[in-house]
Amino acid sequence: MPKFEDLENQLGIQFKNQELLIQAFCHRSYLNEHPDFLLPHNERLEFLGDAVIELVVTEYLFLEFPEKEEGILTCWRAALVNSKTLSKIAEELDFGKYLLLSKGEAKEAEKKGKSYLEILANTFEAFVGALYLDKGYKACKDFLYKHLIKELPAIIKNKSFIDAKSRFQEIAQEKLRITPTYKVLKEWGPDHDKHFIAGVYLENELVAKGQGSSKQEAEEEAAKKALKKKRWE
Repeated sequence: MPKFEDLENQLGIQFKNQELLIQAFCHRSYLNEHPDFLLPHNERLEFLGDAVIELVVTEYLFLEFPEKEEGILTCWRAALVNSKTLSKIAEELDFGKYLLLSKGEAKEAEKKGKSYLEILANTFEAFVGALYLDKGYKACKDFLYKHLIKELPAIIKNKSFIDAKSRFQEIAQEKLRITPTYKVLKEWGPDHDKHFIAGVYLENELVAKGQGSSKQEAEEEAAKKALKKKRWE
């Protein structure tokens, strides 16, 4: 069992109920190999944390940028709360060191591939859910302002809030007068672990394929690859 006291000391946050903290790092797979473990997995905390993060970020953007319209604020929020950003912060905070995973998942985690990054992002959300239950909204706000909101200037500067699908559509319409279309080419896996492959088309031409844990993620990945293939970046 990892020493969660080390994480508390690192973050400067002491949980009243440390079981909430431990639960936040407990992946579903861990319970398959440890059926006698006294705590549930972290998916309910993840559900709660996702909502808390969205509220904190929305409140911040609303108050800090009164001159900006809803559309741009929505794009900024999406770039801040997506799995790529959350997994990046989780890595910076060394969350991977505290994950409770099955042996198989732990072996996969060593490769630091896409599934591992998704687990990290989900764990970050679960941690915020645990923090909310243990210390309330203000503690979550302080934590997210310190570790997540700091990413916003780079997101704005690099225009990474403009998603690949929107960019590909804009250029395709400008250059070819064609609106790209998307089609799910393959899907597999149980409900809690779905995978999709989507293709992006310009009329009948299959430009690129993308894979993701949701249709939207697969389509976004396909659009990124299509931008590269067409050299429209």
